[in-house]
Amino acid sequence: MPVKMELNAGAKNSHKPVKIYTRDVEQTALSQLKNLSQLPFIHSHIAAMPDVHAGIGATVGSVIPTKAAIIPAAVGVDIGCGMVAAKLTIKASQLPDNLRRIRDEIERAVPVGARAHKMISARTSACRFLEPGIQRLFEKHPTLLKMLKQPQQTWVKQLGTLGSGNHFIELCFDESDDVWLMLHSGSRGIGNAIGRYFIQLAKKDLQRNWQNIPDRDLAYFTEGSQHFDDYWEAVAWAQEYARINREEMFNLVLRAIRPLLPDFTLESKAINCHHNYVSLEQHYGEQVYVTRKGAIRAGNGDLGIIPGSMGARSYIVRGKGQEESFCSCAHGAGRQMSRTEARRRFKREDLLAQTQGVECRKDKGVLDEIPGAYKDIDVVMENQSDLVEVLYTLKQVLCIKG
Repeated sequence: MPVKMELNAGAKNSHKPVKIYTRDVEQTALSQLKNLSQLPFIHSHIAAMPDVHAGIGATVGSVIPTKAAIIPAAVGVDIGCGMVAAKLTIKASQLPDNLRRIRDEIERAVPVGARAHKMISARTSACRFLEPGIQRLFEKHPTLLKMLKQPQQTWVKQLGTLGSGNHFIELCFDESDDVWLMLHSGSRGIGNAIGRYFIQLAKKDLQRNWQNIPDRDLAYFTEGSQHFDDYWEAVAWAQEYARINREEMFNLVLRAIRPLLPDFTLESKAINCHHNYVSLEQHYGEQVYVTRKGAIRAGNGDLGIIPGSMGARSYIVRGKGQEESFCSCAHGAGRQMSRTEARRRFKREDLLAQTQGVECRKDKGVLDEIPGAYKDIDVVMENQSDLVEVLYTLKQVLCIKG
């Protein structure tokens, strides 16, 4: 479907248009989008995806193109958060009826929540490529190093771990009963520290330079300013850490489930895509920084992953390269209520009913991730039919939440 709403259309002031691919937008998110549109370096317009909802400063589900500037809080603290998925060469009928043992083996192989790997030596090989970049960052910004009580524990031992919140590992079936492995995670504690550190620096710069913006959470760095290059280097490092983190976990899961299943391989290379990140791209004739905060790149032919909530459908898609969306699409269903509201509104009985048929946690600790807390993924997909083509529709049968 095309754009459903447009803010600031034909405005005579300097505010840029906001093109929204849904009519289902809460007032807080609309206010945040209007605030973003007032920033002087927005390029052409802002695009809000069908899963858009309020975030911190910037809305989740927004695509923000900027000229010669980046907003650290728009990228957020889970830098490089994203998805990886691949089809396995086995059928649904080849999985055991009871998936609990598979779930147990995955949870043994991949630390979830606040847990990390116990041995640094087990992560050394994967970390070798990343070490020079983080050491350079620590040397330039010793305050960042002080934020991490145990730096090695944080970034080395957490590589190949899931984290918490809405991060997950799933086994799914597609329409042909082929089995897929899919997982969702980001840059863990080190990405969070980098995000928080540079967001605070941007706010200090804002105060020092008397920048006049509608929300302090939209504090930014401009090209040539004191901290821009350091942030650009740090965010690129964290995005790469997140990508490798997903690869490491994916391989750990494959190793854990192989003894429990018939021989299998991957049918094709895994899809690995960020949905919280910034990149330098060409749009409307200019090179700009594109921040996708809860959105994935959907350039012509790009493969992407759009997960629904625990118990709903997920989608493997191919981008159509629609320029008005800055070649982007939604990153998932999007929350329709806060975690606090979900815990207040739903009971464990609701969780049991909404996750029937899925091998997963069913305790109060994951009530905030209940499917009812999220928007209808089918409506989200209908609203972005102009942006992506659906290749596979997946239904999860096993879900491990952080």
